[in-house]
Amino acid sequence: MKVTLRIAKKETLLYAGIYDVADADSFGRACADAWSKLRQKQLAQETSIGALMEHLDGNVLEQLSGAQLSLEKP
Repeated sequence: MKVTLRIAKKETLLYAGIYDVADADSFGRACADAWSKLRQKQLAQETSIGALMEHLDGNVLEQLSGAQLSLEKP
């Protein structure tokens, strides 16, 4: 089934994407893809190599802490 995966924190949408979810594995792949895209977005916004190195190890986890995940039919 096609679903829209949304991740929001304090009314701010962090990520939204459409995925085909049929079981635990496909749901896990959707979440992993969302994590990867959030990380890519973070890396693209860094202004220097030094800033990038400071944030590599956990910023996505910090960004997702307290976030809400929702699934909706598109």
